[in-house]
Amino acid sequence: MTASLGRAPSDHDAYAGTMFRNLGVLLAIGLVVYALIDAVRSTDDERGGVPAALWAVIIVLFPVVGAVVWLAVSRGRQSGGRSVHSSTRSGPTAPDDDPEFLHGLDEERRRRQGPADGGKPGA
Repeated sequence: MTASLGRAPSDHDAYAGTMFRNLGVLLAIGLVVYALIDAVRSTDDERGGVPAALWAVIIVLFPVVGAVVWLAVSRGRQSGGRSVHSSTRSGPTAPDDDPEFLHGLDEERRRRQGPADGGKPGA
């Protein structure tokens, strides 16, 4: 009998415990598989000069710890202390960030407005 609930453990409790254990194992396997694929496909610069085969061995021998270390090392090298996306931006990403686009909108607005008197003839 469990002291906190005042009832005997049921089959449901055993099933829930098994389900959460299995979920943890599946998450660990997914993490290891992701890290292995990422390590093998990475560039030499992202691996810090360490061969991909050595990273694969580390990830397999120390599954969760190796995968987490790989992700930390590869993401740290990838960002270089900056945002990951900051180095890949080649220009404005949205129209409101593009000075040429904004200038074109200004010109279009002025053209539609007409003369400086608000576009009213005879004023």
